[in-house]
Amino acid sequence: MDFGLNEEQRMWQKVVHDFVTSEVKPKAHEVDENGAFNWEAVRKMGPLGMLGLSIPEEYGGSGVDAISAAIAIEELGWGCGSTALAIAAHNGLGTAPITLYGSQDMKKRWLPLVASGRGKLGALALTEPGAGSDLQGGVRTKAEKIGNEWVVNGSKMWCTNASIAEYIITLVRTNPAGGSRSLSMLLVPTNTPGLMIAPAEKKMGLKGSPTHAVTYEDVHIPLDNLIGEYNHGLHQTLATLDGGRVSIGALSIGLAQAAYEAAIAYTKERFAFGKPIAEHQAIQFMLADAALEIEAARFMVYRAAWLKQDGKPYSKEAAMAKLFATEMAERVCRNAIQIHGGYGYSRDYPVERIYRDARLMTIGEGTSEMQRIVIARQLLLNQ
Repeated sequence: MDFGLNEEQRMWQKVVHDFVTSEVKPKAHEVDENGAFNWEAVRKMGPLGMLGLSIPEEYGGSGVDAISAAIAIEELGWGCGSTALAIAAHNGLGTAPITLYGSQDMKKRWLPLVASGRGKLGALALTEPGAGSDLQGGVRTKAEKIGNEWVVNGSKMWCTNASIAEYIITLVRTNPAGGSRSLSMLLVPTNTPGLMIAPAEKKMGLKGSPTHAVTYEDVHIPLDNLIGEYNHGLHQTLATLDGGRVSIGALSIGLAQAAYEAAIAYTKERFAFGKPIAEHQAIQFMLADAALEIEAARFMVYRAAWLKQDGKPYSKEAAMAKLFATEMAERVCRNAIQIHGGYGYSRDYPVERIYRDARLMTIGEGTSEMQRIVIARQLLLNQ
């Protein structure tokens, strides 16, 4: 058993870390304050391969292994939660379905554009008003075959990247009878008439990662914009979400790592009762717990990524990694604020922003409660 990164992965980690240090982390506060997407940094990610983590080189991506992809998202999370979420959603949700299930023509047309940094990003629209996690029964957005086109009508909520995307991969109902084979994935270019993207949601955190409601009113797209098999969209979505959970776990580790480092630095400069607070046992316990849980979460995320790249089943492990890492990040960020005392509640210190950013991670791409359901079902199936 080898728990170390190989030489290529270590080099990749350094390249991404150095990039995030210079281009992403210094603008994290500004991004949060202004709610502006950091296009300047993202444009530079294309040549580095960070916009095509799962895209093969023949389609303009870097095609890195799953552990390297997790490393990249973790480093981005360490630098800026908003930027990390947008790039995680782009890679894990906005391009992975095309890479896994798209036709050759679709791959050639769209993947080089969104991987290069010259175009916009990719997005995936699943959730609908009033439906939440119930994809099989809750999806009401429908697509009908009329002539040589799909005609889409309906609405989606909480679509990350919608306003900065070239296209929105949309889960639609193509069989009104219902059941597990009643949904399909369609690629909808964002300049298609009838597609309306609402103003960005006003959120607690992650303010530089735009999230939108999307409405489809008689949206006409070619039949060739079907991704994968007809009426297999639910299965494709669930497989896509498995990979996305690894990314959200990695992003959460990055957020926790940043909060932990900020807390460590503060304990050495803040004095109380005649000595640095780092020398007080109550503070030391919180730091020790943070280091312990970050390390444990990292191993869980890397193991899920390793199973993914090895072609082995990893749904349970991805759900476990996402569940543990996201809840861990919230605890670590909470304690980082506690260590800072009153200053931790101030926007002048980064832990306040990091905590707000971390709060979404137990909700997005499947709530903690849904992860527990996924894990339990996998356990019971294998008994």
